[in-house]
Amino acid sequence: MPPVTRSARAAGSALELLVHGVGGTTPQEMLDDPRITRVTGDATAAIYRRTEDLGAEQRPGCDEHKPVAEAYCWANLTSGNGSRALWLLLLPFMVVNLAHWMRPTARGRTRAVRLYGVVVRLLALSLTVLFTAAACEVALDLTAWQCAGVPDCSNQRSWLGFLSTQQGGWWSQPGRRLAVAAVVPVALVGLLWYLSNRTWSAYESQRPLTGSEPDDEYGTETERPESTRGTAGTAPVVRPALGRPGFWYGRRLVARLRAAHTAAGFLTVAAAVAGAAARHDRTEDSPVPGLLGRLIEVTLVLCWCVVLWVVCRRGRSERRLDNRIDRVVVSYLPATALAELVLALVYAGWSRPGWVSHDTLPGNAVTFVAITLGQGVMVVVLAVVSLLLYHRTPEARTALYGLGGPSVAMLACALGGVMTGGLAQRVGDWLDGSGSPGMGGGSVIDGPPVLLSWQASVIPVLLALLLVPAVAVVLRTSRRGRAMEPVVDAEYGEARPDPARTRRIAATRARAALTDSAPWMVGLVSGATLLLGSGAVAGTWITGEVPGLAFDGAGPVVDSAAEAAQSTGSWLIGFGFILFITWGRRAYRDASARRTIGILWDVGTFWPRAAHPFAPPCYAERAVPDLASRMSAWTGHTRGRLVISGHSQGSVLAAAAVWQLPARTRSRVALLTYGSPIERLYGRWFPAYFGPVPLRGLHHEVHCWRNLWRPTDPIGGPVRVKEEGRPVVDEGPLADPLVYGRSSAHPLPEPILGHSDYQADPVFARERAALLERLNPVLPRQGGTAEEVREAPADPPDRAG
Repeated sequence: MPPVTRSARAAGSALELLVHGVGGTTPQEMLDDPRITRVTGDATAAIYRRTEDLGAEQRPGCDEHKPVAEAYCWANLTSGNGSRALWLLLLPFMVVNLAHWMRPTARGRTRAVRLYGVVVRLLALSLTVLFTAAACEVALDLTAWQCAGVPDCSNQRSWLGFLSTQQGGWWSQPGRRLAVAAVVPVALVGLLWYLSNRTWSAYESQRPLTGSEPDDEYGTETERPESTRGTAGTAPVVRPALGRPGFWYGRRLVARLRAAHTAAGFLTVAAAVAGAAARHDRTEDSPVPGLLGRLIEVTLVLCWCVVLWVVCRRGRSERRLDNRIDRVVVSYLPATALAELVLALVYAGWSRPGWVSHDTLPGNAVTFVAITLGQGVMVVVLAVVSLLLYHRTPEARTALYGLGGPSVAMLACALGGVMTGGLAQRVGDWLDGSGSPGMGGGSVIDGPPVLLSWQASVIPVLLALLLVPAVAVVLRTSRRGRAMEPVVDAEYGEARPDPARTRRIAATRARAALTDSAPWMVGLVSGATLLLGSGAVAGTWITGEVPGLAFDGAGPVVDSAAEAAQSTGSWLIGFGFILFITWGRRAYRDASARRTIGILWDVGTFWPRAAHPFAPPCYAERAVPDLASRMSAWTGHTRGRLVISGHSQGSVLAAAAVWQLPARTRSRVALLTYGSPIERLYGRWFPAYFGPVPLRGLHHEVHCWRNLWRPTDPIGGPVRVKEEGRPVVDEGPLADPLVYGRSSAHPLPEPILGHSDYQADPVFARERAALLERLNPVLPRQGGTAEEVREAPADPPDRAG
């Protein structure tokens, strides 16, 4: 933190620090002026002022009733250059990382909290293995093992000629074909490592604000039972984890997890290559000693044990800035795994003249079954732990009674299955030409593992099951809108209301209320996915055939339904994969499309990478220190009053930055939030960090706070913090539209603003002025020098805000 410069300043110095929400807003739009100047920052994130406001604090005629406006623009943190389109590949990793932060509130359950974190990190590791296994399936199994080993397939693709068994070249032996094809999954792992390391250097290495009070002065709701004293008649105030010095500095953990996941990727490829060769050496006459294969398998198991130990042993360190890097793990673990991979490739490339590839790659089908079963078991364990934590400290507003984390983790696994299964299905169909892999008959190759066909077949069933609740939600929303019409007429008090106008306002409010039903929809999708996925595993295990063949002889209706589900599911999963690739390609070339994808990252990457190191980076690890540093520097230099004004996701960043401020800075800062998802989304889905206890703590720590919300806003809502003896936080619901019909002051119909343009409401300026009035003025010390200043006593709390 820059040193405090104690100089005499105008008593009326005031600053409004604006923070935009999702999707990004230009500084010109935020400041409503095309002439702007960057005050501090870089091309990625910066603070801007109107050019005419530069140095406004030093001017004698500074208007003390109108604060100087500054705009903090952070949109490029999530939607910058074209390489951000590659982040689409990381979507399942981002979702499983969210599950880590969704655990219920916990008090005195340290072991359960640690178990929750370990299970989520293991789920994240399984996704890395799944992606690598899918790359192995495409390159090693479908291409090198099956297509290159069948002349009818390899003859149709000239680029496979040097691997074809018909040509009988040096590379035509199965082990050498696998060694060549291993370049693809190794390149994928290398790309994931590169993206993670690059963003780690840019995001996690940003040091947060220093100079805040020690964390020992505060308790936490998970591991530290002590808490600060509340006022008389109120509960103790607990400073949450977001106020810890090391919360936005995950440099050490991400480095450790990146090393473990990179090693896991290399070991997955090594196991696929060496496993096939070892099975051949053990079952057939081979010139290669079988003992060599067993030694490689033993070393693979030992390396896997080290990877699991690294993932499970250590979680996040938040109580202090942890600048250490575990160099032995970070450097030697991936290098050892890479050396193991090279050894496996050399072993597989040993000449085995009698080795012929047939059917599918040995062990590949079992790998996918094991991954799917393991993910299902871990999701169930996570659900049990979540329920135990929730019942220990129940909070009525928590989503799905604490099962939000397991539900989102299940969706992450489903997303990974769709992406990897879609890739394997499309490549299998392409290599097989006119045939259908797995169906026999005219198929040239056996195709991908049977489990992937079963998983594709349950997609139409899942969509059919979800159709019923979707229709129910539409009908309920329509009924709710009609029920709101009399309420709307009563609020505006129109003598002759317009039915069409009333209907639009009521319908907008009803649609905005759908956000509160989202947890149950997520829970329903997650539960159905878990049950249908279990059915797919059972069908694979029992029949060993694709659904179209497994139900032969079960009757014409069942047989036709199974074939229809398999073909429709294969088409849907392939269409989804193609759409995904098309979207990514468009985002790479089109800045507007990249900004749309950035909205998804704005919500999903607010949280640090605590579970998956290959997830998109946490922009808050740059934004929160930026905001906290600016507030501390400006208030320390000017001794003025500051209102940090956050809209939508910007309000979450503003709250997180206020939590990081030293106490002396917080006394000069007011918080103004509008269209804020702090309680409606974050409080329900992330109760341990934005639940009632942390928000009450924020209310006590910040000098004054107001929150504006509208009933037509589908994202923002009230923060629901009410305490005796403390000012009210929520101001709302605000009227939207401002005026019902035409009037002399509003000759044209006013729009329904919903989530946007809160500053157009006169209430905004009034509440901002009220916050500035409540902040302590700075007065010269009586009888002292001009260099000495002090703070006047605070005004008594004003419950009206």
